[in-house]
Amino acid sequence: MADGLYVSMSGAAARAAQLESVADNLANSETTGYLASRPAFESFLPEEGAGQLGYTAVVGGGVDLRPGATMVTGLPTDVLPDSGAFLAVASGDGGMAFTRNGRLVADSAGRVSVLGRTVLGIDGQPLIIPEASSWSVDGQGTVLANGQEVGRLALFQLSGEVERRGEALYAPGPRGQATAVEATVRTGELMLSNANPLESAVQMISAQRHFDTSMQAVQTYRRLDERANELGRTR
Repeated sequence: MADGLYVSMSGAAARAAQLESVADNLANSETTGYLASRPAFESFLPEEGAGQLGYTAVVGGGVDLRPGATMVTGLPTDVLPDSGAFLAVASGDGGMAFTRNGRLVADSAGRVSVLGRTVLGIDGQPLIIPEASSWSVDGQGTVLANGQEVGRLALFQLSGEVERRGEALYAPGPRGQATAVEATVRTGELMLSNANPLESAVQMISAQRHFDTSMQAVQTYRRLDERANELGRTR
């Protein structure tokens, strides 16, 4: 009985993780630059005990790197990196994070930023807009202030394992890497989320049904265990 209980519990835990991932995708279906998460499942056999029983677990939360739909804004500071490239921003730990959200702004200190993070140039330094300057970004990723170049956007390709680090922010996982690339950008356009709300809603219903089924199995095995204990005491 206990083996069946553990199998059911592992299935419920995996579906709960899937529900969390799908809910996140659904909530961010309109978030600029958001990339959907896709949990990966794995079945495995226990090292000891009944070898015919299989357990299920979420072994990773992959990120779907496929591009989302685009939106034309016409703003000279909105950019969409071509070829699936990412903008580089400063992360809270002193390293770099990466985003497909190209809605650039200049903060109070003149630093070009996105999502509250400083955008980095190809030299790894912040891009600074002089005070009271009119600025824009051209198709090569060059940042111009009053027509003068102040730097160029650093662009990277992410490959292998990718982890989410915040709202539309990503970084390579232990088996991933970020590689600097020469890429162009489309000015006046933004990439929308690649999480389809209809698809996410269908996935949520399916995951919820599987979770409920696993929990029903847990309750069934628990009642069977309780009944077995009662029968043992009556003897």
